[in-house]
Amino acid sequence: MGKATGFMEYDRQSATYRDPSERLNDWREISVLPPEEKITQQAARCMDCGVPFCQNGSELAGMATGCPVYNLIPEWNELVYQGKWKEAYERLSKTNPFPEFTGRACPAPCEGGCVASLYESSVTIKNIEWAIIDKAFEEGWVTPPKPKKRTGKKAAIIGSGPAGLACASELNKQGHTVTVFERSDRLGGLLTYGIPKMKIEQHVVDRRVNLLKEAGIHFKTNVEVGKEYPVEKLKTEFDAVIVCTGATKARNIELDGRHFKGIHFAMDYLHSNTKSMLDSNFRDENYISAEGKDVIVIGGGDTATDCVSTALRHQCKSLVQFDIYPKRPEDRTQANPWPQFPVIHKLDYGQEEAKSKFGSDPRSYATSTIEFLGDDTGYISGVRSVEVKTIFNEKGEKKREPILGSDKVWPAQLVFLAVGFEGPEQHLLEQMNIRVTERSNVDVQEGSYQTSQDGVFAAGDARRGQSLIVWAIQEGKEAAEACHDYMMNN
Repeated sequence: MGKATGFMEYDRQSATYRDPSERLNDWREISVLPPEEKITQQAARCMDCGVPFCQNGSELAGMATGCPVYNLIPEWNELVYQGKWKEAYERLSKTNPFPEFTGRACPAPCEGGCVASLYESSVTIKNIEWAIIDKAFEEGWVTPPKPKKRTGKKAAIIGSGPAGLACASELNKQGHTVTVFERSDRLGGLLTYGIPKMKIEQHVVDRRVNLLKEAGIHFKTNVEVGKEYPVEKLKTEFDAVIVCTGATKARNIELDGRHFKGIHFAMDYLHSNTKSMLDSNFRDENYISAEGKDVIVIGGGDTATDCVSTALRHQCKSLVQFDIYPKRPEDRTQANPWPQFPVIHKLDYGQEEAKSKFGSDPRSYATSTIEFLGDDTGYISGVRSVEVKTIFNEKGEKKREPILGSDKVWPAQLVFLAVGFEGPEQHLLEQMNIRVTERSNVDVQEGSYQTSQDGVFAAGDARRGQSLIVWAIQEGKEAAEACHDYMMNN
């Protein structure tokens, strides 16, 4: 805990967003932490709750609540309150190998389960975590996690996203020789090319990767296993393999007019934008530009918001975001009790920026796309939508019915599809003869990360489907432990 009465004495104060009129002109991080004195006060709000729901990751009603990496949150809150920052970092690093990532990009299910929210508002756990790790880097407390000795065992990890990096870090600590294969030109996976730089600047990713390199982990970029590197070589050169390729197969929208040019998957847009920025600061023009265009983003999640924010920085002409759900309530309903993750209305950073530029929230709620319209040149010119209402049938299944007469045509020269993912790409799994589930995720043995192939493991979104960065990190850690046990017994 922090101060016994801290949650009553101090109001919640989160990291502040830079003014939209300023941040829309650059690609730097959008938020700024409060000064150290305020962070200490926020840590003081951690109450003596008895049962810290914040640190026990679980799923309620299909959503995460509490911390999936089991951070010892009350303990490092107490240490920050006492001014013992180094001890707080040591406590934090016992559970989370990459707090600089989660402190910036995690949606903070820990705060959804914070007991203080029953009194007024949750502790700013995510911001305190971010402050701890940034101070640790500033003070030089973060060092390469080098093993004391090597086991002689070799492991290959396919994919350098959060699951792959966490798995590599843990296996390296155990003394195994680890090689990470990444098909892109830069390391980090989702952290580099999936999350815009406004949320995690690239130097933050590179700083951690360089530490892992110094710790002895080998990285191979521009190498796609199954293409540049034959699958057969994995069996002869490594004692075990861990598949951490993510869930990168984007969900499509099969409607009339889908063939028109100018309709893109969200990740293609975000990836090309980041790569062009990192390669040449956009001078190569090798990206999808929204400049001067009417843009429609289809989807209501974080990826959709990232597209909104990116298009605004491109100086789009107009912007609309279709959200299939009705507008959420301002406060929890009886159907969404604590400690479930709060499903409430919020203005995320992208919507805040759009409101600043165009005067209103860009979201059109309870809106479904029914047709893409095009011009004589084969390019998208508009989107036809319909309002929908959500009902539940006698089996409790969710159904959406169109509202008659609510059709509307929106002008659009650029459309981004951000409606989720359908699991990992299948060609590598087929080459490795790995069994998959009905939802096309990697199938593993019950209670294990072992796939249908001996000595081959899977973790992260490739195993569980599209999920949170914290789940990917935890899965990487747990898969590493299973892989370690396998290698030491074979």
